[in-house]
Order: sequence, then C-alpha cells, then structure tokens
Amino acid sequence: MIRFGVIGTNWITDRFLQAVKDMNDFLLTAVYSRNSDRAHEFAKKYQVNHIFTSIEEMAVSDQLDAVYIASPNSFHADQAITLLNHGKHVLCEKPFASNAAEVELMIAAAKRNDVLLMEAMRTTFHPNFTLIGGNLHKLGKIRRYAASYCQYSSRYDTYKAGTILNAFNPVFSNGSLMDLGVYCIYPMVVLFGQPKEVKATCVMLDSGVDGEGSLLVKYDEMEGVIMHSKITNSSLPSEIQGEEGTMIIDHMPAPGHIEIRYLDGRKEVISTMQKGDGMYDEARAFVDLIKQGKKESSINSYRNSYVTATILDAAREEMGLIFPADNHRKPC
Repeated sequence: MIRFGVIGTNWITDRFLQAVKDMNDFLLTAVYSRNSDRAHEFAKKYQVNHIFTSIEEMAVSDQLDAVYIASPNSFHADQAITLLNHGKHVLCEKPFASNAAEVELMIAAAKRNDVLLMEAMRTTFHPNFTLIGGNLHKLGKIRRYAASYCQYSSRYDTYKAGTILNAFNPVFSNGSLMDLGVYCIYPMVVLFGQPKEVKATCVMLDSGVDGEGSLLVKYDEMEGVIMHSKITNSSLPSEIQGEEGTMIIDHMPAPGHIEIRYLDGRKEVISTMQKGDGMYDEARAFVDLIKQGKKESSINSYRNSYVTATILDAAREEMGLIFPADNHRKPC
C-alpha cells in the first residue's frame, strides 16, 4: 500500500482521486492547501485526518510515502524539491515547472535523494497513445506532426469582465502554451525526440500571458506544427503525416479514435476502447514504479520532461513571454 498526500484542492485533484478510487494499493492519507479552511473541507470530503498548510511539515511527516502535486505551475519546483529532499516520491502535474532550469533542479533533487519523480502527463500512458507509436512505421517516412489543443477557458469570461484568475496570471506561470500547448508538445517529444529549432508566435493578453499561439518546430527530415488556445475552441483533429499514409487522431491529449488513411485509399482504425479516466493509467504506472523500486519512468522520463521544458522556454522566448519565476532560477 502506497500512502499518498495531495497538494491542491482543485478540480484536477478531485478528478485524480476519482480516477484512483478503485486502486487497491493507493491510500490517501494527507491533504495540503495554503488555505486552512479549504484543506479541512477537502480532507473532510475524502475522510482524511492529516492536514497540512506547511510544505515543510508535510515533507517530514511519516504518514505518507508519495505526493501528487496539482498546485499552480509556479509552485511545482519548490514544493517538489522540498518533498524530494525528505525522501518522498513525487508525481507532479504538467507542466513540470516554470522553466527548464527548475526542471533540472527537480531532477537533481530526485537523484540526490534516490526517490521517484515523474511528470503527470497522462496522454503518454494512454493505451491509444501506445498504439500511435506502435503503428508509425505504417506511414512510411514521417514528414509532419500536426497537433491542436484549443479549448475556450471557463475562466476567460471572468477575465474579460475584469477579474484576473490564476489561469491568466503570469505570477503562476500560466497561459495557453503552458496549460494546453504542453499536451501537444510532450507527445511529440516522446515520439520524435528533441527538435533542432523552435519558432513560435502568440496573441498576448493584457495580463501578460498568451491567450493562444502556434509553434513550428524543425527536425532533420520533418516538422512539427502545434496550435493551442484558451480563448477559442477548435474541432480540428491532430495528424501525423507520412509519405505512405496519414494517421488522424481525434484528440491528442486523450486519443479516442485513431485512423490511418493510406495513399491507395485504404482506411485502418487502430484505436482501442479506453476504460476509465486516463489519469488512472499514469497513477497506475507511478505506483508500480514505486513498488518495483524504480526511480524514473521510461515513458515520462527525465529526458522527455527536460526536452519539453526547453521547447516551452524556446517558444516563450520567441513570444516574449517572461514569468517572474524565470528571474531567480539557475540550472545545476
């Protein structure tokens, strides 16, 4: 039995806990929130007795083995490093951190303390994502990866009414690229590795974060085209285009239907039915790694998380998007 604490009392933590509710080796024992009232309310909801408003106190507690971090992006690095330094395994929501320098510090802390650290990018543990990678050879030489994630934020109306919530506040290292674009970038890195060049543009909001944007990334013999938005919707699927066929993916963050259309007109559906929430798959993988004594995922590896962070950094530099967190971090 792996005893878990959670950091964050928002909808994503609720979704995570619902996804793992039937996992017989996952036990929720602790809740952290900066707000004591919210911590107590959330803990009561899940019948948890151990409540923390101090990361340091949570880190030294003997009531938990691992922590799921779902706090605002700008808090990820400091919270993870504190927990790792006290021997706690850490599953940290995407994006891993505000920038690549913070990711380096997190990875160094995990290695130094011989504990597991993994980015909670659920897409790459999805059964259908495994099928994407396993069927790429059918496309011939790959020439383009085109991924889109554009979802109108429920908080954008509030923003337009004059209230800036966390989702559009650069203090929390947020914005369309960090919150949604990463869902297209991370799978690209897992499938194709590190690109040679990154170009990016965006629509910048008055609050100082991007509302939407696009990336063009260059590989040796192919390119990646990524579109992301929190201020518009899109129903466009994603594609991987090869010289012998194109793979059409209905929704890259959570692939449900995947079809290959070949040059000769043939069509082949390669997707399978997904059971439950994709967050279960990432949690299952994380718990299994702990039980096996492993300190790094081969899928959401340190390398994949770091390369993704460097792409986010390069894109933000092109976009002119600077977070407060960028000014006080230096790599190891």
